[in-house]
Amino acid sequence: MDLMRRLPPQKIDCTLLDIINLVPNLCEDILSSIDQPLKIARDAKAGRDYLLCDYNRDGDSYRSPWSNTYDPPLEDGAMPSENLRKREIEINTAFDQYREMYYEGGISSVYLWDMDQGFAGVILIKKAGDGKLASGCWDSIHVIDVIERPTAKMAQYKLTSTVMLWLQTQRDSAGYFNLGGSLTRFLERDGPLSDSGQSISTSHIVNIGRMVEDAENSIRSTLNEVYFGTTKNIFDSLHSIVPASEEEKRRRLVQEVHTALQNKSQA
Repeated sequence: MDLMRRLPPQKIDCTLLDIINLVPNLCEDILSSIDQPLKIARDAKAGRDYLLCDYNRDGDSYRSPWSNTYDPPLEDGAMPSENLRKREIEINTAFDQYREMYYEGGISSVYLWDMDQGFAGVILIKKAGDGKLASGCWDSIHVIDVIERPTAKMAQYKLTSTVMLWLQTQRDSAGYFNLGGSLTRFLERDGPLSDSGQSISTSHIVNIGRMVEDAENSIRSTLNEVYFGTTKNIFDSLHSIVPASEEEKRRRLVQEVHTALQNKSQA
């Protein structure tokens, strides 16, 4: 499993298929344990795209967050309770705005399910490149567990965030370039409920939104420093921006100065 997490994101699906063909009895365990690049489906009833993952899957069907229906249709598929479904709609609306503000496009989907002392959910965001300068994709998967403490007007939030990113170019001027990887971060904090007259759902949206924003900023910073920073250093060590003729002139000048100093010391 750890090895799978180190594969380039764009190759995970193909590798997973090969592994499942070798050990089909482990199919469910593998699919539920390994994060995969998010796939897109179309909700014909709502006229909107939504994202697929193991958390909105029941058998071979997937639930849309917009119409709350399964495709292919499934009569007894898992559904959130009525109150949680209302909260799911509100959080989807909030993260739709978050995605548009931070990503300026892409697709987002939020799925919630009931727990004994609260609820849990997953926030999905996908943004693919337009292919003009480079091919690539950013996939965010945020799994949240919420334990409500109504008497204390507090809730405990546990967030596991994974980002999968890959970039690829194939240009005559720049050559072939392929960079990909994934990072996972865990956050845990308490947040107030019904503060300053807010509804409980609004409080959850604010608390979860801040955690997701903090997690994505942290991951984005690490990706920039570790992946892109290291790649830039390697590239700079291999590629000199100084023309070869200028480099040769400098080398000869250094040699001449060195020879002159030696002759002077011997005189």
